[in-house]
Amino acid sequence: MDLYEYQAKELFARHNVPTQSGDVVTTHTDARASAERIDNMVVVKAQVKVGGRGKAGGVKLAKTPDEARDHAQNILGLDIKGHKVHKLLITEASDIEDEYYVSFLLDRTNRTFLAMASVEGGMEIEDIAVNKPEALARVLVNPLTGVDKAKALEIVTEAKFPADVADQVADVLVTLWDTFVAEDATLVEVNPLVKDPDGKILALDGKVTLDDNAAFRHPDHEALIDIDAEDPLERKAAEKGLNYVKLNGEVGIIGNGAGLVMSTLDVVAYAGDNFGGVKPANFLDIGGGASAQVMADGLDVILNDPDVKAVFVNVFGGITSCDAVANGIVQAIEILEANGPLNKPIVCRLDGNNAEEGRRILAEADQSIVEIVDTMDDAASRVAELAAAAA
Repeated sequence: MDLYEYQAKELFARHNVPTQSGDVVTTHTDARASAERIDNMVVVKAQVKVGGRGKAGGVKLAKTPDEARDHAQNILGLDIKGHKVHKLLITEASDIEDEYYVSFLLDRTNRTFLAMASVEGGMEIEDIAVNKPEALARVLVNPLTGVDKAKALEIVTEAKFPADVADQVADVLVTLWDTFVAEDATLVEVNPLVKDPDGKILALDGKVTLDDNAAFRHPDHEALIDIDAEDPLERKAAEKGLNYVKLNGEVGIIGNGAGLVMSTLDVVAYAGDNFGGVKPANFLDIGGGASAQVMADGLDVILNDPDVKAVFVNVFGGITSCDAVANGIVQAIEILEANGPLNKPIVCRLDGNNAEEGRRILAEADQSIVEIVDTMDDAASRVAELAAAAA
């Protein structure tokens, strides 16, 4: 789960990372009131979970409360890389002498953790990594020993921080690591980490990604979820324990196993080129257990997506045999039809363990919305055709 800037800074403060407080507002009148309370120049900052806010006009300096109100009015509702602005963070403007960059992240390639630091902060770190890689220090962190003051000073030295701030930056790194570990994060980032004219180091902006797999250890993290900003179907799927991702397409996809589902997305997209560019509408992996309830939950989510015109159930029987899957599909349809008739076609392809029996069960159920197709390619072509006809 990615956090908004204001949420990241709240976590920083909890773990003694030197940062800056502010007011979160949702209206331009509240932005003006906040600026009036602060009684100084303020920065009006769009709260979206994407970089490049400044370039998109989502960060503005306001010298007066009226300017803060006007900026807020212009920023609220702004679309920044597909993210609409609904919240603003109003903070006191800071004098900045230098800008730096520091972060900790999960390094999946090396199966460890990685510290990154640069004395050239304030810009997108991707630009530094590509255009000036020598300016970005990368230091592996042993998960068993973590980051103490000695390790932090090693990172500071590798990144060539000036001597007058080296000790302060090292202290920030220690507290930032504490945040990373204590909150079960996969990323904590400060950009920029600034030095003010008095030589004080401050985390002016922050980015945090939390590991959803560790949510059971952090009941307080539930309060960080912005339900209003989430896709309602993704939220519904998550509540049912489904591995679901919404995509921009017309064919609903259900499969058992991430690899099979990914392959299904590809073949549907390829087949869709022959029918006006029909594309997959989602990723949904029901895993190994295709019980009636799991299948019903999956179909319930997909069939309630108004973009979906047809559904492709693609199952390869393994531990869970195809006859069990077929029974699950039949029962799932009965469960869902109790709330009203289903009118979106469902194309099923069953292969693997007990596939012949599974196809027999579906055929004898004689569900008018279900079509059985033998091969994955033919099924993809058929579901794309049906989706295009219903569009």
